Amino acid sequence: MSENKVIDKQFKLDAVQYRKDHPELTFQQVADNLGVSNSSIHRWCKQFDEAKIKNEDSNLFRGSGNFSSDEAKELARLKKKTEILKMLLKY
Repeated sequence: MSENKVIDKQFKLDAVQYRKDHPELTFQQVADNLGVSNSSIHRWCKQFDEAKIKNEDSNLFRGSGNFSSDEAKELARLKKKTEILKMLLKY
C-alpha cells in the first residue's frame, strides 16, 4: 500500500490471522498478497502477540490519537460532531 493509506483494525486482525493460517508463507509473501509492507505485517503480529500476553485485546490496533480507549475516541468524535451541528443550526 502506498501514500500512508489508513488501514482499519479489522484489516489488521485479518492480516494477522492470515499469517497464522499460512505458516508456509514468508512474511514478505503475506505482505505481497495483502498489498502492505513487510514491516507492517511484522509489527501487527508483534502487537497482536504482546496484547494476547497482556490480555489487552480492547486496545489492540485502536488507531492514532491520545485516547485511553475506543470509547474515549468515540466520545471525542461525537462531541466534535455535536459542535459542528450546533454551528450549522446557528445559520
